Amino acid sequence: MKLEVCHRTRYTYAAPVSESFNELRLRPVSYEQQQCENFLLKVLPTARLRHFTDFYANTVHFFELAEPHTSLTVEARSQVITSAQTLPEDATPFSLARVAECARMERCFVYLQDSTYVEKSPEAWRLALDITQGASDLWQAALAIQRHIHREFTYCQASTHAHTHMRQVLQARRGVCQDFAHVMIGLCRSLGIPALYVSGYLYNGPRETLRGAQASHAWCEVFVPGVGWRGLDPTNNRQADEHHVKVAVGRDYADVPPIRGQYRGTLDRQLEVDVLVTRLDA
Repeated sequence: MKLEVCHRTRYTYAAPVSESFNELRLRPVSYEQQQCENFLLKVLPTARLRHFTDFYANTVHFFELAEPHTSLTVEARSQVITSAQTLPEDATPFSLARVAECARMERCFVYLQDSTYVEKSPEAWRLALDITQGASDLWQAALAIQRHIHREFTYCQASTHAHTHMRQVLQARRGVCQDFAHVMIGLCRSLGIPALYVSGYLYNGPRETLRGAQASHAWCEVFVPGVGWRGLDPTNNRQADEHHVKVAVGRDYADVPPIRGQYRGTLDRQLEVDVLVTRLDA
């Protein structure tokens, strides 16, 4: 599937601000399931854009604006080709009894620890055990957690914010895609299943009703030994497939915000974000 993504962010300040420094994680990754064919990044006021690769192999652009300005616009346009690489729902590739082996795998260790918005609390551990009771396979346990979140948690926009911790979501049983990803990651890690956070976008076709489309989207990936990382989207109770555009990964949202920065000046500002995902090969 060939998709085009336009992600536009605009800040408007009540008074001029200066000394603005920003990091952007907006370029889709290229890997076996996805190829980023074109990427164009624009910033107004104009600034010199530079980039580096962070610890999690995400592309990070950054820029500085020293002069006073009353607005800042960041627009990223991407064209990607996506494909699906899913596991059968009834697959049993790795015994849950051997899950402790994951902690000794270098690629997994960091995704088994507590992080900014995710914790392996006793409450999370007990809930994860209840959800996966009877499951003998790691993949089947992860699918059971995904189904539980989709069934028992209410998708409710504006019910949380970007810095909501998973413990608050567990209590309220409501949230958005970012919250559901955090909860699933926490429950998986509580059982010893490596899980990471994915930020990106979701294409919703004309005959589909996917939640989280036409906005920044989030899901998670779990590591299945012998298979690799596999994406699961608890918001929509489905595996990540050609509808998903992967941009960045980390331990949780704190590692992958699309835009993060600081500036000197007023705190009185307005933020507008527009995301449009369209299919080019329909």
